[in-house]
Amino acid sequence: MESQASAATGFANAPAAGRAKPRLSFWSIWNMSFGFLGIQFGFALQNANVSRIFETLGASVESIPILWIAAPVTGLLVQPIVGYFSDRTWNRLGRRRPYFLGGAFLASLALIAMPNSPTLWVAAGMLWIMDASINISMEPFRAFVGDNLPSEQRTIGFAMQSFFIGTGAVVASMLPWLLTGQFGVSNEAPEGIIPDSVRLSFYLGAAVFFLAVLWTVVRSTEYSPEEMASFEENQEREGSAKELRTAGEYAANGRRQIRLGVVLFLLGVLLSVWLVRREIYQVLVLSGGLGFVGILLILSGLLQRAGRCDSGFVTILNDFQDMPHAMRQLAWVQFFSWFALFAMWIYTTAAVTSHIYGTSDATSALYNEGANWVGVAFATYNGVAALVAFGIPVLAKRTSRKIAHAICLVCGALGLLSIFVIEDPRLILGSMIGVGIAWASILSMPYAILTGSLPPSKLGYYMGVFNFFIVIPQIVAAAVLGFFVGRFFGGQAIYALLIGGFSLVLAAALTLRVEDRDDVAAAVPS
Repeated sequence: MESQASAATGFANAPAAGRAKPRLSFWSIWNMSFGFLGIQFGFALQNANVSRIFETLGASVESIPILWIAAPVTGLLVQPIVGYFSDRTWNRLGRRRPYFLGGAFLASLALIAMPNSPTLWVAAGMLWIMDASINISMEPFRAFVGDNLPSEQRTIGFAMQSFFIGTGAVVASMLPWLLTGQFGVSNEAPEGIIPDSVRLSFYLGAAVFFLAVLWTVVRSTEYSPEEMASFEENQEREGSAKELRTAGEYAANGRRQIRLGVVLFLLGVLLSVWLVRREIYQVLVLSGGLGFVGILLILSGLLQRAGRCDSGFVTILNDFQDMPHAMRQLAWVQFFSWFALFAMWIYTTAAVTSHIYGTSDATSALYNEGANWVGVAFATYNGVAALVAFGIPVLAKRTSRKIAHAICLVCGALGLLSIFVIEDPRLILGSMIGVGIAWASILSMPYAILTGSLPPSKLGYYMGVFNFFIVIPQIVAAAVLGFFVGRFFGGQAIYALLIGGFSLVLAAALTLRVEDRDDVAAAVPS
């Protein structure tokens, strides 16, 4: 991919009087979002079936969260890097589309390989590879909407993505159940072998993933760096971006980063020692993360003090340090929202099969019946998300985007909390209605609020950084949920869902504090 300097710096040379960014037609927004249908096929198959694959290959309930940690760690590393380079890319395919296509090809191969994992450690490694590939394809899609749509169409643009995410996930989540019930594909297998219903579902998902992303690549266009620089709203947002200019500013910033880095590194070391002495090994990843961040800050500070201010590594960390205020506020909303979602994804199968079906034997027919029903439940919340995706902009227009988001999060909280009192598995579908409403909003509203505060020349990078506040809570959940469930709740997975419900309540309360300077009426595209 060839680099284009104007993709990153063209805004500084933009004409004094910019032009309005054109409104796009319904079908243009449809085509540019269609790839999310395939991306969510991959994620839904992963979310609904990977815990099942791990248990089939011998994982205990307490070890499942730590095995899942590969997924959020991968997103933490991949998304900001992909965003950073996509901001600086321009070739025959465009700015974001080369990453759509490359990631889709790799993800499709990983989806084919995952259900053929012969051992637990191979499956854990394949989750890492599969999640990295999906993230490469997914990350630029958020920036793609910000690049192409004017502010008044952004809410509906992200709602369109929610629609395709929900639609794709409905089918993908139900695939094992459909293949077994409607087509007679075997849902049982000897101990340690992945059932054919799961294996074939991943094969079909690989094909859908690649073809849907290919549709967006072929049927969509992108603005060139020069065109992006000519839009008035881009010039205004670019002018508000904070940047270090002089060698003295970089040196002072470097000293601050070194001091903070030393503090974080020492905290990480001390916390690691304390955890090892207490034999609390599940949470070591958090203390290790503190130490790792400290080392990165120290290295960045040393480079700036040495005059290496043009390093991409330095730029990435400085831009993270100078993220907009609204992004900092939304970070906490995202943290508690995605903590709840991750708790649901990794523990619903174990919670439903043990709490409602009364079995933890992954080889039994009753367990597999419950696991398949979880797939139907996941399909339900994704179907609800697809149905309500275009209703949320209407609610936002009548109230505000942040009030609409808070209402949806409360609906999700009620859905998760209600599972604790359910005895009939059919009633779980009612709980999933609330979860689906929250899911539709989580996939759209934070991004619609965020985009208006970001400089366009760094949109891909900041969308990648925003993913930190999706994956960090997943890392935290993977590190602490297994510890809490095993230590305090006797291995009863249902309590992880209760923790998730209360987390969504807190996210709703924090949403009301967010500053949304770009809250415009959500109009239906022309």
